[in-house]
Amino acid sequence: MRVLVYGGGSVGLGLASCLIKSGAEVDIIARKQTVAALRKGGLVRRGIFGQYYAPPDKFEAFTSLKEILKRTYDYIIVCVKSFDSAQAASDLAENKALFGKETKIVLFQNGWGNAEIFTSFFKAEQIYNARVITGFHRPSNNEVEITVHAEAIHIGSLYGSNLSCMEKLCEFIDKGGIPCEKTSNITKDLWAKMLYNCALNPLGAILDVPYGALAANEFSRVIMNNIVEEVFEVMKRGGYETHWQCAMDYLEVFYKKLVPDTAGHKSSTLQDILAKKKTEIEALNGAVIRLAGQYRMSVPHNTIVYNMVKSIETGR
Repeated sequence: MRVLVYGGGSVGLGLASCLIKSGAEVDIIARKQTVAALRKGGLVRRGIFGQYYAPPDKFEAFTSLKEILKRTYDYIIVCVKSFDSAQAASDLAENKALFGKETKIVLFQNGWGNAEIFTSFFKAEQIYNARVITGFHRPSNNEVEITVHAEAIHIGSLYGSNLSCMEKLCEFIDKGGIPCEKTSNITKDLWAKMLYNCALNPLGAILDVPYGALAANEFSRVIMNNIVEEVFEVMKRGGYETHWQCAMDYLEVFYKKLVPDTAGHKSSTLQDILAKKKTEIEALNGAVIRLAGQYRMSVPHNTIVYNMVKSIETGR
């Protein structure tokens, strides 16, 4: 099985480590400094799923798709930030020689709306989405640490495509260390993650605290409760569903299981702000705001945290 990992950040390196460990032929597209570190020192994984080291001769790393010659892939897994989706889709579309007849693209990304971007370049039946509730941290360019894990990675299609083609990818990721399975409920899963991320990600960044601290404080709980209620209303108005019938049902699981399982994790939005990088707020609360606008709905709590993160991001 040959896999192209498009994006050598923490998620991309974490998944690559699983695939390499399971025996897949893996190529990684990453930034220049990451490629240099991988070629010199190999790929190092640490954390809750144990240590693993892939020496440089076990995989290849490139800075551009144009460097890859005479290869086609079974899977192309996209691990770039959501704001880079359009560029990634365009880049892949311009390099069709990498695609075989059965090549599938799997989006390992945060937020809502990434699949729509890719379907403007590719057929819907080629595009699959993954739901990930696992915390990845990259201490150095060729090292990834898996810090927390709430549930298995889920892979499915928003467009009702056949899922049998995802079995091998799930098997290799699972065998490599991170639980992974295919699902026919990926839409519900992605909206469940939207509820989780929209409540925790921006507020954790604004207050600079881990998720457990947000749940422990009565005042931040009020804000998160209202964010969740707004996301639920927008989701239902848009014709989407998740695994819970109402916000109250979700919040019970949120506080009893989801947050405790990731209590020590600090949000990716906070990590981006501290690293002086662009955040993914547009694909999270920003996506809720845009969808609400289509139905002339008011989402004041999502709007406030969105504007605060944008203020921090642009004001620095």
